[in-house]
Amino acid sequence: MKTQYYTASSLDGFIATEDDSLEWLFPLGDVNDTSYPSFIADVGALAMGSATYAWMLRHAVTVQDQMGSAWPYTQPTWVFSSRALPRVPGVDLRFVSGDVRPVHAAMRRAASGKNIWIVGGGDLAGQFFDAGLLDELIVQVGSVTLGQGKPLFPRRLTSPPLSLTSAQQIGSGFAELRYAVPNSQGNGAA
Repeated sequence: MKTQYYTASSLDGFIATEDDSLEWLFPLGDVNDTSYPSFIADVGALAMGSATYAWMLRHAVTVQDQMGSAWPYTQPTWVFSSRALPRVPGVDLRFVSGDVRPVHAAMRRAASGKNIWIVGGGDLAGQFFDAGLLDELIVQVGSVTLGQGKPLFPRRLTSPPLSLTSAQQIGSGFAELRYAVPNSQGNGAA
């Protein structure tokens, strides 16, 4: 069981534009040609921030076209937000705020031995990192630059550095980089 931050990023390190647009991402390739199908099969629980959740709601048609369903996840999903957000009918959503540690413990129980996916954004993944609960970063780096936007991982992480475990080309638009996070307590943390 791992806690993983799996995302796409521009070459200059942004996961979305300043206004949360992902339009730069879709022309780069088909999600089914990436590691996503095998990745999601091993996920038992998800966490996302309110901006990611709001994007999912605003772009249900795009999500439907890309993923086959307006809400493409069957796993229980924790949404971190300090504000009230609308619910998606029939979806196992758990709205939470505050410290990620107790939520992570609940996610581990719900995941039943499968992985936990930190869907986004970068600051939420950083909170899991700060708590020693992030095991792996999987970043599909796209062949575009945005100049500015929402940062991939708004944390200074220099010593010890991440450990590159694999690099793979995906079509002509992406390089997938997998990094192990040093000193993580995610595996085996309760």
